[in-house]
Amino acid sequence: MVPRELEVELDTICTPSVDVVSREIEGDIIIVPLTAGIGDADDELYTLNDTGRAIWQKLDGVRTLGDVVADLALEFDSDRTQLETDVLGFAAAMVDRGILSAKE
Repeated sequence: MVPRELEVELDTICTPSVDVVSREIEGDIIIVPLTAGIGDADDELYTLNDTGRAIWQKLDGVRTLGDVVADLALEFDSDRTQLETDVLGFAAAMVDRGILSAKE
């Protein structure tokens, strides 16, 4: 599956691509590409940091990225503008790599 060219915004809805699987192992989220051309290199695994993990767990294909920001703002004592930057940056990078699918 080729990543779709889409500008990721707060009203975008994201979900993990059908071309990846993810598992939580000892508190870490591990993302495994199932097909070539996903991510930066063939057979590369991804491990998310705490911020990425918190975002990833909320990407259910129903919530918008704005909803994810609002949820995270309730969980963490963080500047909302910074949360928006983090969520949009994470989602854009993962969509570009084909790890997330996005729709408006």
